[in-house]
Amino acid sequence: MPDIRQFVISPKIQIAFLVVAWSSVLIGWQFRVSLMKTVSAQVVGGSRLAEVRERAEPRLERELPRKGAPVFIRIFKESKELEVWLEAEGGYVLAKTYPIANYGSGTLAPKLAEGDGQAPTGFYTVSKAQLKPDSDYHLAFNLGFPNAYDTAKKRTGSFLMVHGITVSIGCYAMTDSLIEEIYLLVDAALTKGQKAVPVHAFPFRMTAERMQKAAAAEDEKAWLAEWENLKEGYDLFERTRVPSEVRVGLDGRYSFR
Repeated sequence: MPDIRQFVISPKIQIAFLVVAWSSVLIGWQFRVSLMKTVSAQVVGGSRLAEVRERAEPRLERELPRKGAPVFIRIFKESKELEVWLEAEGGYVLAKTYPIANYGSGTLAPKLAEGDGQAPTGFYTVSKAQLKPDSDYHLAFNLGFPNAYDTAKKRTGSFLMVHGITVSIGCYAMTDSLIEEIYLLVDAALTKGQKAVPVHAFPFRMTAERMQKAAAAEDEKAWLAEWENLKEGYDLFERTRVPSEVRVGLDGRYSFR
């Protein structure tokens, strides 16, 4: 007669089996929830963007007939301005300057760490994948912080955007009506073939006079070396009216060409 003990599964094996089974159920449930959220976000974003295009694009195309041309963006914290430049023959031409409603803590210093309330300064790029029509803040695009420079300095932060409404804890908030125009110009340029939109964010307009003031200010001179590096990129665009190719060298500094 066979020994019945050989058919008895030990409690440890039973527990392990139950853990594996419940883990599989939980993973499957989480995947389905994530998929549903993604699909729902795509539907919401697509519907919102379609409504914005229908309402805002005719006026924008009248005001800016070069809509769809490559775009370049400059941001200045001190004056709370965002400039949109469009490519034209011989360089880029300033299309429009938009007031920034809010950028978090409001100081000119760079972003250093997650949760510090600071908005980024530096050189970033925005690709099609960084557009967020389903943003909780109306429309938005991700700046791509941290970039290689930020990472080299061990700076942290995530989801740093240019977005709608007027509330910010470190993003550049533009209001809903203004982000619609900016978003449509960026989206049109990327759709027409621009690989990525350069975004250069500065603490202020980097004139020689303003840099001298920074060198003398107790709360600013700590950032002077970094700002002098940013000024190299600022000056190059001022001379050429063409956004430079930006890299980060082994020395942890931006270089331009």
